[in-house]
Amino acid sequence: MFVFLSWLLAVSVPMGWTRPQEANSLSTLEQFNDEFQSVPCRNDDRQDAVKALFERMGATPSEITTETYSRVSNIVIRKPGTSEGFLVVGAHYDKADVGCGAVDNWTGIVTIAHLYRSLKDVSLNKTVVFAAFGKEEGGLVGSHAMVDAIGKEDFPAYCAMINIDSLGLAMPQVMDNASSRKLQALTQRTAKELQIPFRHYWINGGDADSSSFLAKKVPAVTIHGLTSDWRRILHTIEDRPTSVNPQEVYLGYRLVLALIQRLDNAACDAYKH
Repeated sequence: MFVFLSWLLAVSVPMGWTRPQEANSLSTLEQFNDEFQSVPCRNDDRQDAVKALFERMGATPSEITTETYSRVSNIVIRKPGTSEGFLVVGAHYDKADVGCGAVDNWTGIVTIAHLYRSLKDVSLNKTVVFAAFGKEEGGLVGSHAMVDAIGKEDFPAYCAMINIDSLGLAMPQVMDNASSRKLQALTQRTAKELQIPFRHYWINGGDADSSSFLAKKVPAVTIHGLTSDWRRILHTIEDRPTSVNPQEVYLGYRLVLALIQRLDNAACDAYKH
């Protein structure tokens, strides 16, 4: 355990992000441990909990937008970039009827909140849209609503989407059936550069919020941390805070942080079909 922790904490900062103010914005493993001491276990409490978490990460109430559609509300923060192009970084905040939804998907919400904390004071080229989607469990309702609200003429400016869903049972991996090939390859290369254990995983019949963006030809990837027996945990009473391994959630955060840096520095069409 101590050897593993020493290696984990030594995972390198993404190249180009080593200025003191940026290095200090990195969240720590200890902070991730703290996030799973308690989890909002009722769907009715999740939306307010998302807002409170983002405020704790440094967002002002005016920066946090509730985007309400006919069937769903998404919680969104837009961090403006210095040039054109959008990156969407999302996770769903709702949970299944059974269980606490700690793995699925409070792990994703914690991750995007800490990504916001790490990036809020960093100058980026592209506008990053941090999106907490509602009603994913009801059929990707929140992500569909966001995509449907984008004008057809605006889609070329959406460079990529990263979805985070159900970390914390195993090391970070790509859900291949809900990810575009170029982003699968980029994620694998980035994990190798960071010396983070990584693998691909195909979930038969599985779907994710990245699929809403893929349907509109926006490059997208879903990063998760499931084991082969994930059905024993997700959507059951076993999906509780004690089922989450914060170390593996933290690795997912570090991997996505590096992915954002690489996508921000790339041409908008670099990972499109």
